[in-house]
Amino acid sequence: MHPLEVKIAEELIEFKGRIGLAIEIGNVRLDFNSQDVFPSASVIKVPILIEGLRQCDAGLINLDELIRIENRAGGSGVLESLSSEARLTLLDLLTLMITVSDNTATNMLIDRLGIESINRTITKIGMTGTVLNRKMMDFEAKERGLDNKTSAADMVCCLKAMNEGSILSETSRSLALKIMHAQQFQDKLPAMMDLDKIYVANKTGSLPKVENDCAIMAYNDQTAYVAILTDELDEPYTARQVISRIGKYIYDYMVKAK
Repeated sequence: MHPLEVKIAEELIEFKGRIGLAIEIGNVRLDFNSQDVFPSASVIKVPILIEGLRQCDAGLINLDELIRIENRAGGSGVLESLSSEARLTLLDLLTLMITVSDNTATNMLIDRLGIESINRTITKIGMTGTVLNRKMMDFEAKERGLDNKTSAADMVCCLKAMNEGSILSETSRSLALKIMHAQQFQDKLPAMMDLDKIYVANKTGSLPKVENDCAIMAYNDQTAYVAILTDELDEPYTARQVISRIGKYIYDYMVKAK
């Protein structure tokens, strides 16, 4: 077994709940239930970011377009608390959707970009187990069985498409990474890393009994793509700690062992 795999396997043995992970660092690829489908929670916002920037590249939208706040969704984010007079650009909405996981911004973007277009891009990227079925905080749709789903392998595929693929222009690729790097929720994969030493661009997701995170990590000439998805949790805090320790093992492998 790869030394990194040994450490991670120790965490998985006693894990209470369901977990899937995919890790790719150069020629090293580690998978555990990586094709299994999980509730995506807010990691589904990463392909929405890609679709927004793709539409900008195609001239379908202008990131400077100003939009009035509509259909406040509740949950995470800041738009819920702003006045009805506030206007934000599409770029602002994309940024808030990722950096503070703003649900109102996300739903406004779904309306503007189109759920069908988002799902077509998800398919084009190669995310075979991922689908956007509903807006954020749409509990009625969830009760009808419509949920947003993904797999760890799909999220690694998505991160690689963002960073290395042809889906985005170089300008949009740089902007996507800048937004992801400004992530404010760092209590999972990056929590135990020295972020002055390693570059991390991540997106978390949480629901009752669900804790997810995915990240691009870069150190010198190494790039890691990581996705960890969980559900059926009795203790979400314990799951977050496991995700953080796995992040630390990856950090140690990339930084300390080189």
